[in-house]
Amino acid sequence: MTRFAANTDVSASRSRDEIERTLTRYGADQFMYGWQDDAAMVAFRMVGRQVRFVLPMPSKEEKRFTHHSRGRRTPDAALKEWEQAVRQRWRALSLVIKAKLEAVESGISEFEDEFLANIVMPNGSTAGQWVRPQIAIAYRTSEMPKMLPALSRPAGDEA
Repeated sequence: MTRFAANTDVSASRSRDEIERTLTRYGADQFMYGWQDDAAMVAFRMVGRQVRFVLPMPSKEEKRFTHHSRGRRTPDAALKEWEQAVRQRWRALSLVIKAKLEAVESGISEFEDEFLANIVMPNGSTAGQWVRPQIAIAYRTSEMPKMLPALSRPAGDEA
């Protein structure tokens, strides 16, 4: 399988800037970006929804960066391979966000349908983080979870 932008020369910072410009063009009224060792984050607000994408970053210690078919890579060569993987991930995220926004703009789908898993809930988690375990339980038990269990009324309470 081929990986999108596997050989891109576009820097991670240019991809981040492109994401911000794209979001602004499609109507985002807030944008932020941050990173830590193993992940980067892009967040924005659009149509009254806060959305967050966490972009996992590969470890510099992964064998695919530190070794090749003939043995160990030099530290500089390993760093170059890792930087290529980081550039590829940022290009892929840019593509995903752009495609989702264009699908909404073109009337193919609704904003919430495209960004559902990444919409930030009032407790700070994303809808995807909340619903993934619910889906796993439903498949394991063949039963649907209760809708909004915190709002369910006790039996006999008709008020």
